[in-house]
Amino acid sequence: MSTRKLFPPALAALALVVMGACALPAIAQTAPPAKAAKAPHKAVKKAAPVEAPISDASPEQVKAAELVYYGKYDCEFNQNIDIVQSVKHSAYVDVRDGKSGWLMKPVLSSTGAIRLEDVKGETLMVQIAAKSMLLNVKTGHRIVDDCISPKQRELIEAAKASKAAAAASAAS
Repeated sequence: MSTRKLFPPALAALALVVMGACALPAIAQTAPPAKAAKAPHKAVKKAAPVEAPISDASPEQVKAAELVYYGKYDCEFNQNIDIVQSVKHSAYVDVRDGKSGWLMKPVLSSTGAIRLEDVKGETLMVQIAAKSMLLNVKTGHRIVDDCISPKQRELIEAAKASKAAAAASAAS
């Protein structure tokens, strides 16, 4: 018996159609999905940051601002910060560390240290006679430490000279 008799041409054609229909879903699954049409992208403008209003300086703040050590500070690891009186706000201080800068309010503490408090509540500079440090109060780490202004350097040298003179007079 020949294969022609087993599979008449009509039956062979039907088998091919059935096999093709079974293969279509598999092909459809491997085809990449059609890309959806994208809507035009509109540029979203961010609003300019709103600055908190700066309050007028109190008499205590004015006194504290007079006690601030101004100038360029030399800090550990060859870092520098610069502290100047604010041009825009009376009795406020501008502190710069590299590209970063803060507007700070001088506050006299009960210990005699000068605190420069960032008006945005992010940083704090503490100035004592021997050194100063700049802290990030949100993350709890020091930005720069062991900073000495020209005025602090003078005070340190005067204290050393006074101590040496006291030791010399005690020895005689």
